[in-house]
Amino acid sequence: MTVTGTSENTTNTTGATDEINAADIRTGDIDTADVNAADTVDRTDATAADPTGAPLDDAEPAADGAESTGGAGRGEYEHLVPALRELAALDPDDPRRAELRDHLVTGFLPVARNLARRFARRGEPEEDLAQVATVGLIHAVDRFEPDRGSDFLSFAIPTISGELRRHFRDGTWAVRMPRRLKELSLSLNKANRELSQRLGRAARPSELAEHLGVPKEEIFEGLRAAVAYRADSLDAELVGADGDGMALADRLGEHDTGFDHVEAQQTVGPLLASLPERERTILVLRFFEGMTQTQIAERVGVSQMHVSRLLSRTLAKLREAMPEDASPPAGT
Repeated sequence: MTVTGTSENTTNTTGATDEINAADIRTGDIDTADVNAADTVDRTDATAADPTGAPLDDAEPAADGAESTGGAGRGEYEHLVPALRELAALDPDDPRRAELRDHLVTGFLPVARNLARRFARRGEPEEDLAQVATVGLIHAVDRFEPDRGSDFLSFAIPTISGELRRHFRDGTWAVRMPRRLKELSLSLNKANRELSQRLGRAARPSELAEHLGVPKEEIFEGLRAAVAYRADSLDAELVGADGDGMALADRLGEHDTGFDHVEAQQTVGPLLASLPERERTILVLRFFEGMTQTQIAERVGVSQMHVSRLLSRTLAKLREAMPEDASPPAGT
């Protein structure tokens, strides 16, 4: 699809701050329990801030001027204009296209890198963003039509910025989220900034819901979705009150022996079902009801010695039938 015209490019930059800030919502005083309890959350301030700590608007690149052109004025790229016109005039299968295209991408690369640096304030590696910006520059070179009357930088800067915004919107979330929730988080972030300036404090969920004209439940959903933007490493060191550091994974739970019991039940269950009824009854009375051999003998109607022999023989049969990597239940 060919993207042309200054007006279309300008349209693409409308709401630019909104798109790039889609990941910036973070609940401040709202914790997980509050979000799940609407009556509690409504009395709590929901704050929205950039996870990197950088001012949100600083992440928005300038739309024009030397600051977005790698520190150079537009005149510094005038020598590339003939090459742009030459590329546009070539047939798609002309062998000269590849060389001319590389020449233009290299020539305008400072523009892409400068825009990447502006977006790098949001915490993503600058080199990764430079690659994304270069992809946007390549798209701009391929789609630019000089005959439309727009200069290349007026077309390229919004195109590159749009590619970077799409990267933040679609490629940087730690957990894959539906686009609807990403856009909801974006709207919440913008609404919270506007209301915070007006009210002099962070907006409450009920106020956000009224401002956006959506149910309060959707506000909670958007706040929960924002938590999925960035994930902490389980190997990250957490410093406690005593100053000692410990990995996050070391603070989470412990070995649950219940899993061993489940595995044993799944292994032994079919074997028990295959036993004769009397032997199965003796095992159940001994290991599940805790009866002594004497009590079992009275219940089954045999001698205690016979119960002992039946237990030994049945347990040996079970051990022999069990897989080598399975452990028999405790007490067997």
